[in-house]
Amino acid sequence: MEFRDDNLTHFKSHGAAPLPPSTKHGYVDHEGARIWYASYGTGTPVILLHGGLGHSGNWGYQVPALIGTGHRVVVIDSRGHGRSTRDARPYRYELMASDVLAVMDTLALHRAAMVGWSDGACVALILASQTPERVAGVFFFGCNMDPSGTKEFVPTPVIDCCFSRHAQDYALLSATPGDFDAFVGAVSEMMKTQPNYSAHDLGQIRVPVAIVQSEHDEFIKPEHADYLARSIPSAKLILLPGVSHFAPLQRPEQFNRVMLDFLNRVLS
Repeated sequence: MEFRDDNLTHFKSHGAAPLPPSTKHGYVDHEGARIWYASYGTGTPVILLHGGLGHSGNWGYQVPALIGTGHRVVVIDSRGHGRSTRDARPYRYELMASDVLAVMDTLALHRAAMVGWSDGACVALILASQTPERVAGVFFFGCNMDPSGTKEFVPTPVIDCCFSRHAQDYALLSATPGDFDAFVGAVSEMMKTQPNYSAHDLGQIRVPVAIVQSEHDEFIKPEHADYLARSIPSAKLILLPGVSHFAPLQRPEQFNRVMLDFLNRVLS
């Protein structure tokens, strides 16, 4: 029977599955921040970019699946998230994208596929736009590329469970464990006006892209996902039934099947 945590009650209490032992981990000093990363396994490289307010441990159900199918997996804590620090500058997705390139350079990864979740998806697509030679493809899950793509925020028990876990993890991992409220405020400010990419900008992206939208996504309008798939020349829209913005945690096997299918196509 496949694991399910549709209400995120297990995630709230226990987090995602623990990440396996890494083959290499450390920090990269870049643009006023120390960016934490970890690498697992060998094979064709895949970089996992987590969502806003989260950290790399949220990929606990995906990393073993990727290692088991012959991929080298790199996870990165976005600046200010998890174990990574930040400076006083406002958050910008483009700055976070430059952090990913710094990690790739440190690990001598010339090119990798990107799997992005929410804010991480935006970072991945910006990388595909700005440095297509470094990006084999983007699995873009649950995000917008301009402010019109988001729904009005409505609190739900599922969101509350996720937020509670994020608060616990921040206190455990962060170099500034008492600053969670300020951290949430700074990330939320970024989300209000960023990203802001036009249809023309999207039309210049030439790498393979999967626009992945959950049936019950709490934050992203389904018509925006359709717009992205139509605006990016090499994009395909994939719908995930029965799940929400937290599909990698709710029904990981379902999410992993779609993710691995995309990666097999772009990395074969």
